[in-house]
Amino acid sequence: MDERPSSSAVAVSLCDSAPLLWRVDDLQAVRSQGLVGALLGSLPRIPRQNLRLGRPLLLLPEEEELLTERRAAAALPVYQDGEGAELRLQVKQHLEDQKRSYEEQSVLALEDRKAALLRAMTSSHTESGDEALQSRLEALDRSFTFPSSALAVQVSTARAGLSYRPEARATLHASRPLRGQEESSCHAARYQVFRDLRGRGFYLTSAGKFGGHFLVYPGDPLRFHAHFIAVCLSLEEPVCLLDLLAVARLGSNVKKTVLLCSPGPEGRVQYTSLQWSGMV
Repeated sequence: MDERPSSSAVAVSLCDSAPLLWRVDDLQAVRSQGLVGALLGSLPRIPRQNLRLGRPLLLLPEEEELLTERRAAAALPVYQDGEGAELRLQVKQHLEDQKRSYEEQSVLALEDRKAALLRAMTSSHTESGDEALQSRLEALDRSFTFPSSALAVQVSTARAGLSYRPEARATLHASRPLRGQEESSCHAARYQVFRDLRGRGFYLTSAGKFGGHFLVYPGDPLRFHAHFIAVCLSLEEPVCLLDLLAVARLGSNVKKTVLLCSPGPEGRVQYTSLQWSGMV
């Protein structure tokens, strides 16, 4: 199976260390490489549902690392410690503008409240009515408070950094895992299994709700059901027999075969399948 990386780099945006893809072209590029991910965003016209989701696409850590290994990923610039002075200045300016806007909106809200009070009491033109109106206006001046939650905030998409200019956006080509942290042995084992199964032509998604690490599909998940639940274990790791029985029984209930995946030396992976057959 030919698994060449796409010619154009995929822009991976990091949000609290979670790799996200926003552009449609990037979603198509990773899908063409057999990487599925999970959609997280709600649809604008039907936001209060979770059956059909949209961008962004959340990548598995193994999918992100595989993209990096193929030199098909690019990380958006991230501000490090000691950098981003210009960003801090912009934040300070934004807070000052917001405070100024709050003061202006407070004055306008008070004027609207006074106008509403005047309209409500215009029917009475007696001297006592005028005195009551004046006292009500003075009391309103003393007690009126504009809640900060009612502040109207204008979001300008033309502001620098918020406009959509994919051609002008600078990207950093990564030749290492994007997180830049020491990978644990557990993650390294999962990635070795993920890479091997993907190289064999299988599609993989997360299997957290099935008690495993990956769901293994024989083809595109939009067309096929998963055949295996992959559980990554080290060759030297002891496994409780009850845990093996439990995961095998679970796989039988969801009509899938449990696949024990044990990474070995030189990138080889040893696979052991488990199926629940019951007592005879």
